[in-house]
Amino acid sequence: MSREEKLKKLNELEMELLRLRTLARSGGALENPGQIRAIRKDIARIKFALGQEGYKV
Repeated sequence: MSREEKLKKLNELEMELLRLRTLARSGGALENPGQIRAIRKDIARIKFALGQEGYKV
């Protein structure tokens, strides 16, 4: 995955995380409660990979 693809995916995941957190806080029921945790882990993986390339996020 290129740096641009990683940054694009990171942005998408952060927006999805924001959407899910907003839904959960407003009292809505999540289809998969573990999805927030999985997205957070994916974000961490991408940030780690970018850090290995010397790119600060």
